[in-house]
Amino acid sequence: MVTNNYMSGLFGRSPIKPLQEHMYRVYRSIKHLSPLVEGMINGDKEALLAAQQKIIQGEHDADEMKYELRTHLPKGLFMPVDRRDILDVLLTQDKIVNQAKDVAGLIVSRNMKLPDEMNDDFLALTNRCIDTVRQSLNTINELDELVETGFRGLEVDRVENMIEKLGVIETETDEMQDTLRSTLFRLESDLSPVDVIFTYRLIEWVGNIADNAERVGSRLSLMLAR
Repeated sequence: MVTNNYMSGLFGRSPIKPLQEHMYRVYRSIKHLSPLVEGMINGDKEALLAAQQKIIQGEHDADEMKYELRTHLPKGLFMPVDRRDILDVLLTQDKIVNQAKDVAGLIVSRNMKLPDEMNDDFLALTNRCIDTVRQSLNTINELDELVETGFRGLEVDRVENMIEKLGVIETETDEMQDTLRSTLFRLESDLSPVDVIFTYRLIEWVGNIADNAERVGSRLSLMLAR
């Protein structure tokens, strides 16, 4: 459990630091998707299971932080950021790590194996989705600076540029998913219908990680606009 002293330190000024800490834990979990997919591609069951356990542990750590943030979130009128905005961002960050756990569970429980022709592109998609989460983390880490400047000045321009870059990366993941779906469509006749269904699902779920990372940036954009 998170210690009281640690939590009081995080909540000493505002809920922003705990929100940033939650996103860091999300990213720390998400990073293990890359070795997870490598384990699937290489048929390395030991590496696959080790990566899954790290994702599960990371999701647990993020959930612990989510609970603490919800429990300690002030209800007063003088918070630097609207309480609803904090909860919206927290919920979106939570979806990222939950989706990663679902991806790991799908791969392991079904003992999934992609057609060789898809392996490189799928690993590239996975790594680019991880990039979106890292960029989202970098953006969230600017939130305290935004508060200090009253959401004005050069810091706003800096964050807007970071959010724009996040959108560019997420668009790249959409294009990579389209490429993978096209390849899978071409190979469908050589695969079992069940494998085809779950492979489409796997592509979608990995893409959802980037989608939700981009939505974190979108919610920050709304904060900037208010």
